[in-house]
Amino acid sequence: MKKIISVLVVMMVFMGMQALAADMATKQECMDKCKAASDLVQKVGLDEALVTLNDKNGPFVWKDTYVFCVDMDRATVLAHPIKPVLIGKDLIGMKDANGKMFFVEFIETAKNDQQGWVEYMWPKPGEDTSSPKDTYVYRVPGRDILVAAGIYK
Repeated sequence: MKKIISVLVVMMVFMGMQALAADMATKQECMDKCKAASDLVQKVGLDEALVTLNDKNGPFVWKDTYVFCVDMDRATVLAHPIKPVLIGKDLIGMKDANGKMFFVEFIETAKNDQQGWVEYMWPKPGEDTSSPKDTYVYRVPGRDILVAAGIYK
């Protein structure tokens, strides 16, 4: 009887972990969503794309993450569906909980490599405390705009 209960407990824990993992975005999803956001900008233009990117119920908000958009020349947030208060803000000097100027790194990554991953600390949606986050940065081809999406560790 104890063995059966032990097996059931292990199965429940494993199934719970799988359910939790299913609710967490993957690095590949972040890359795919950023490329889709870039394609949207190219297809419909920036102004129309920003309406979609800023929609908290739209296709660029999923699981536990979202795509945001930054003007690389001014380090200004153009789209942020979770924290719209950031839209229009120049965040070049913003530091994470460890003092890292991650917007500088976003822009350098986009300018130098066109795409890449940046590690920093940022609060999960709905939380005030920072958590480790990896964000994929993708430069919209031919523009000084980047789109980005990240996963929490």
